[in-house]
Amino acid sequence: MEEAHTARRPSVDAQRVRAAQYVRMSTDRQSFSIDNQKDAIRAFAAAMNYDIVATYEDAGRSGLNLEGRAGLQRLLADVETKNAGFEIIIVYDVSRWGRFPNPDESASYEYRCRVAGVRIEYCGEQFANDGTIASDLLKAIKRTMAAEHSRVLSVKVFAGQCRLIQMGYRQGGSSGLGLRRRLIDQHGRTKTMLALKEYKSLQTDRVILVPGPPDEIATVRCIYNEYVKGGRTELQIARSLNTKGVVTDLNRSWKRESIHQILSNEKYVGNNVWNRQSFKLKQRKVTNDTTKWVRADGVFEPIVDRKLFERAQVIADARSSKMGNNQMLVVLAELLKKRGTLSGPIIDAAANCPPSSRYRKKFGSLLRAYKLVGYDPSQNYRFLDIRRRLREIFEEVVQTIVATIERAGGSAVRQSGLGVLRVNDEFTVSIAMGRCRNTPYGYPHWLAPAERGTAADVKVAIRMSPDNQTILDYLIAPANEIGGKPLNRALNKRLEFNTFFFKSLDPLFALAERNAITAAR
Repeated sequence: MEEAHTARRPSVDAQRVRAAQYVRMSTDRQSFSIDNQKDAIRAFAAAMNYDIVATYEDAGRSGLNLEGRAGLQRLLADVETKNAGFEIIIVYDVSRWGRFPNPDESASYEYRCRVAGVRIEYCGEQFANDGTIASDLLKAIKRTMAAEHSRVLSVKVFAGQCRLIQMGYRQGGSSGLGLRRRLIDQHGRTKTMLALKEYKSLQTDRVILVPGPPDEIATVRCIYNEYVKGGRTELQIARSLNTKGVVTDLNRSWKRESIHQILSNEKYVGNNVWNRQSFKLKQRKVTNDTTKWVRADGVFEPIVDRKLFERAQVIADARSSKMGNNQMLVVLAELLKKRGTLSGPIIDAAANCPPSSRYRKKFGSLLRAYKLVGYDPSQNYRFLDIRRRLREIFEEVVQTIVATIERAGGSAVRQSGLGVLRVNDEFTVSIAMGRCRNTPYGYPHWLAPAERGTAADVKVAIRMSPDNQTILDYLIAPANEIGGKPLNRALNKRLEFNTFFFKSLDPLFALAERNAITAAR
């Protein structure tokens, strides 16, 4: 590596070049951690007479796709909008750029930077990224090797998960009503009971399902008895439970689909079933045929009698078979005419319509059923995709703020699961998402959700780019400067707020600095 650096080293008198560094690490157990990458880049920059003026970081992020990698997205946005104050991007090696299943995806991001006039250099590779045939060939090989590494690792992980399933251990997912997740060590000894959104932290620990509170078990058994012995439908049972004030394990009201999930899930008779759906290498999620399911029967303590469960399946199949495919489509078309739109919740709430899960089973997917009745849900799906993307970016920003302040020696505590942080036990920061919508005249307009009970000292709003895929900039302002005015007014850059817009969160980190601590960037 030193020989490669020497070949590229400029003279001492050469003008210093501004450079940015991009660092990524999928887990904190890797040998090339974020700090190790930065050390190598720093040494390379010193040898090459470069000044590191910007850092883009994706810590704990997979390199399988662009989703969730706020650092790389911000880097591409800065480069392509000509907001980059640098001419070179330094990356440790080709795999840090990404381990995409399609090697061309990694190449496309480098190409976009090069078209924008910014060059990529790899400080840990044995070749100079100089555009020669040799370097392009080596990069192609490296990208293919990175993709193959991900594929092989995926196969090994899948095999390990299958083995654990067959040994009776739970692999992800909530416990469900009437059940709880018990954490055990490698010798099978109980460590603790896991609450909702709590997960194991040690690789050697395992999770099993055990019976939950008696009142929840009684509710599950009541659902089966009402369905099998009482002859009631899923929708009737859901309405009855809602009338009684009984809620689901997620503290929500009952829907027909939530009743159906309890009646069809084998975990209630002690079976461990996995791989119903696949999302390998973070590509398209697919529903697997039953022949691909991984299962172990009778490994958990059941809370429903097996004969009662089997009778419920027979009844469900019989009720479903009474309505043929054509009749199901007629009912769906009538529902579309009545409601003007279709969705899973709308179908599940309709009294005379089979549940959405049966449409998926009969026609392969809801989209296929929609197409057969002449309904195009593309607008709805684009809206849902944008909402999902905005939620991911919001969580990324909140987690970045917390991590950066803590690395600088401060503290940032999230309050009540909202976008409100208590910083250094001194002041509060409220964080809001500013979604971009184009006006009828073609101008971008930003909208933030109404603030509810967030009397914070500092307001931070994330302004999204027009496609709502990347962050444009941040509004960071003292709450008294905004006063009682709607946040939307400030987001749309009315004159009095111009001085509060920034390209990074650095001003917020400066506010959070403790004495003798330099804020992490």
